[in-house]
Amino acid sequence: MIEEINFHIKELDMMKKYPSALSFIGDISLLKKKKISIIGSRKPNQYARYKTEELAKKLSQSGVCIVSGGAIGVDAISHKAAGSNNTIVVAATGLDKRYPAINKNLIEEIEHNGLVLSQFEKGSPSTKYNFVLRNELVVALGDILIVTYADLKSGSMRSVEYALKMGKEIYVLSHRIGESEATNKLLKEGKAKAIYEIDDFVKEFGNLKIENKKSDDFLDFCRGNPSYDETVSKFPSRVFEAELSGEIEIKNGFIVLA
Repeated sequence: MIEEINFHIKELDMMKKYPSALSFIGDISLLKKKKISIIGSRKPNQYARYKTEELAKKLSQSGVCIVSGGAIGVDAISHKAAGSNNTIVVAATGLDKRYPAINKNLIEEIEHNGLVLSQFEKGSPSTKYNFVLRNELVVALGDILIVTYADLKSGSMRSVEYALKMGKEIYVLSHRIGESEATNKLLKEGKAKAIYEIDDFVKEFGNLKIENKKSDDFLDFCRGNPSYDETVSKFPSRVFEAELSGEIEIKNGFIVLA
């Protein structure tokens, strides 16, 4: 059931203009939790997909609520990894619509277990301007903004502009040269900080307890989801042993820790 929010959300004071009305479906108690916004491309590469999933999952397990925009790509990956009961979707349409249609089941699940918000009236379609307004709300709700993959001149960079104006810290994944050129540009300009170790990052912002383990150069290398060919070249014998023992998996030509 669609309801109206009748209390003030202090995080939204950072917006250029506080929304005149906000409607919701779901559990509004999530608004009281520590929140982190995760955004990015609709077409992230495999590395970004794996790392976005790991990041959102571990942050959620540590007690952080994940906020995103319900779109395909990084948004959907973040919502799914966080779990439907610990994520907030900020919609770019009225809540009588579930957009994009490909994410209809995901959004319905979050309506039942998590929270879906909108500043738009029933019947409001998905327009270019609505996405701009939606992005500002996504950024405002989070304590910080994480951009896991973005191309130059992408919608994600408009969200980054909002974060900079709001004085929020921006974090990005470390990428190779030529990949995610927008986030690499943010790092070069000193406008964002890189996430090199997800466990260390989560320990800083959540309550994740990481057991001390002996250093393993091979597993440390695999945490970066390197390509299969690159890994075989560096650790020719260990790759096959690790695959047989179940320590790693090979997905779409990349190494993933099991």
